[in-house]
Amino acid sequence: MKPIFMLAAILLPILGGALIPLIPAKNRRCMMVYVESVVLLTSVLVWCLLTHRPNARFPIVNFVNHLSLSLEIDGLGTVFGGLVATLWPLATLYAFEYMKKERHERIFFMFYTMTLGVTLGIAFAEDMLTMYFFYELLTFVTFPLVLHTLTREAILASRRYLYYSLGGAAFAFLGLVFLMVYGTSVDFYLGGVLTARAMETHTNTLLLIYVIAFFGFGVKAALCPFNAWLPQAGVAPTPVTALLHAVAVVKAGAFAIIRLTYYSFGADFLRGTWAQTVVMSVVLFTILYGCSRALKETHFKRRLAYSTISNLSYILFGVTLMSPLGLTGALTHMVCHAVMKICSFFCAGAVICQTERQYVHELDGLGRKMPAVFTIFTLSGMALMGVPGLCGFISKWNLAQAAAASENPLAYAGIAVLLISALLTAIYMMSISVRAFFPGAGFNEAALGEARDPGWMMLLPLGLFAAAIIVLGLHSAPLVGFLSDVAHGLI
Repeated sequence: MKPIFMLAAILLPILGGALIPLIPAKNRRCMMVYVESVVLLTSVLVWCLLTHRPNARFPIVNFVNHLSLSLEIDGLGTVFGGLVATLWPLATLYAFEYMKKERHERIFFMFYTMTLGVTLGIAFAEDMLTMYFFYELLTFVTFPLVLHTLTREAILASRRYLYYSLGGAAFAFLGLVFLMVYGTSVDFYLGGVLTARAMETHTNTLLLIYVIAFFGFGVKAALCPFNAWLPQAGVAPTPVTALLHAVAVVKAGAFAIIRLTYYSFGADFLRGTWAQTVVMSVVLFTILYGCSRALKETHFKRRLAYSTISNLSYILFGVTLMSPLGLTGALTHMVCHAVMKICSFFCAGAVICQTERQYVHELDGLGRKMPAVFTIFTLSGMALMGVPGLCGFISKWNLAQAAAASENPLAYAGIAVLLISALLTAIYMMSISVRAFFPGAGFNEAALGEARDPGWMMLLPLGLFAAAIIVLGLHSAPLVGFLSDVAHGLI
């Protein structure tokens, strides 16, 4: 396909979303058809681009000194772009049923659709400057989504999200500046772009800048100690929090760190240095911190938010191994976690939408009234634990293999952290399912009222995500093989 179609795939949802409040739709159904059409058309265009990748870059704007905003699809961009294009149409369908009780629905879908285009811009960025531009833009198009309900909690959460994101972007900008000065370019090349002279004469300076930029991009990836914004962002409607946790924001942070590590500074330069030790140590701490906080949390969505904090650092653990095997494990968990987490969040959203119950202790017996939702939730919980036969096992197995092969003592400790995390995940996820299906003594079923499973717009995405969890768990070889080729630079 022609390179200009990359720009079209980005502009279609941005412009199409911006027009949503202006279209004189006679009823809600017309708006729904329009939004889903824009999203589906974007996804079809993206998949056409991924299967027939343009053989040239597309410059959007040219600046001085060979700097430009340019688009190009490589192997890593194919992974992230394909993930976004696959999940967004199903998430939009789910949002239609969830948002029918919410106010300002058109404003919501305007920013929701525009976020798709901006996220694709991150996936298709040819260089660090272009990715940074869309990365910053992502903050501003998702900020209104966190703010959507306009409650006091939403205002406070959106402020914190904005402050953290802008602060992180400032740290990440230092990495961009130093790449301009000490790199051959700011383009993405597997192996990095730093000059040999810079790596010899400014080693510690560049390692320090890498760590600073790692934490900068790590803000959106919910890395400790910059993750306080994520649980608070749960005040947003569930379609927003699901995409924040599964696709758009946190995955954009992990994606940016992969670019920074493997395609800008270079894994060979970083491996075995104090910088690798620092970032890996923080990542392992974040895994345990997220699991421990999830175990204590009694709010349904916030418990899943802390689970996301932990699982995002699984991806970063693979990144900090600084090896093709580590990158393969990171990419595998990026894909698998997206499916598992959007599934579990959508289950939580269905419960909240149907019953308005938001705390774990309020879920007793609901499995009898909402059997489909809680069966799927249990499946996603088992996958997050790493039960064999489900996709979570595949990604954790790949991460453990990469850690064992790294011959890094800290990575060996990481394997123990993965096992502890799996145990804690089993407790905080399965305790919800047990309460839902097996309430304790004194349970009064009449108190559940008319609670029931939601309509097909919610159940269809949930069913497809559940099927994906099983299929990826039982037949993961094609996916892992593809991701391994990406990690080794063969695609």
